[in-house]
Amino acid sequence: MAKAPNNVKSPKKIKPLANIAPPSGVGKVPTKGNAQVAQESGSRNAPIINIGIDRQDRAAIAEGLSRVLADTYTLYLTTHNFHWNVTGPHFNSLHAMFMGQYTELWNSTDVIAERIRALGHYAPGSYAEFSKIATVPDVPPTPPKAMEMVRILVKGHETVSRIAREFIPVAEEAGDDPTADMLTARCTVHDQTAWMLRSLLEE
Repeated sequence: MAKAPNNVKSPKKIKPLANIAPPSGVGKVPTKGNAQVAQESGSRNAPIINIGIDRQDRAAIAEGLSRVLADTYTLYLTTHNFHWNVTGPHFNSLHAMFMGQYTELWNSTDVIAERIRALGHYAPGSYAEFSKIATVPDVPPTPPKAMEMVRILVKGHETVSRIAREFIPVAEEAGDDPTADMLTARCTVHDQTAWMLRSLLEE
């Protein structure tokens, strides 16, 4: 009977998926100041998530969505503030326009947060967490003039659109069509809103 060669190595034991932690600072998604807030959720009693997206990819996508959520919420708060505090001859039209915009933004935060949860991560939901990762600046401490409010909102919508676009390829590469479609839809809304606001500034 032939003997096995001495140089054959025994196969390595593969750790169960549940014990493999995603690498720190997942490289697929750019982070702001190396801050990551999308903590993985779940417990031993729940089955491992198996939706056809790798664990590392889910972590990267959830982190990207967390940034979109932080920027969307910050822009929502700014728009609502401007709805309250706008003054001047265009008060009626801007007051109503801002209400429609902040309502749309508010509703979208729920959609984004629930997608993060579906990917197996906790959605950030505090000012402390949002301040770490938001790109959209906070509401000005003193309410600006009406047309300056419009300029600020144009920049805010364009910023959220750019941030969302960063993560569409990440979702597509991972085969996460629902997230890619959602981000594409968000870009459409922000691009259109920025155009409408910008038109108010044209002479």
